[in-house]
Amino acid sequence: MTSRFTELTVDCRDPERLAAFWCEVLGFEVIERSEGQVEIGSWVPTVEEVRARQMPPTLVFIRVPEGKAVKNRLHLDVSPIDAGTEEEVARLVALGATRADVGQGPGRSWVVMADPEGNEFDVLRTLAP
Repeated sequence: MTSRFTELTVDCRDPERLAAFWCEVLGFEVIERSEGQVEIGSWVPTVEEVRARQMPPTLVFIRVPEGKAVKNRLHLDVSPIDAGTEEEVARLVALGATRADVGQGPGRSWVVMADPEGNEFDVLRTLAP
């Protein structure tokens, strides 16, 4: 017996706004919407494909009444594929992200950022050729 990692769920105040932000960051599309919930991904999952092999998980944004209160215990890491790290950081800031300080200290090879609702994520080294 085994399980598959199929979705990562993010509690938030505005699922539409965060889904739109992360679609722009990752090049994902909205694959499902319901009241207070938006799911995005790089593919539309089918039971057959998920059972056959591990596929990239989707992101699900669910509306909750409370705001973020403390540092994330789990966060996403992203790696630019067609620009340098600093160019990607500038693009993400233009989309609504901010640089964040979670005590990482100077001289790190990654940049800690926060999405429009304050959820931290890291921009890692570029994978651009």
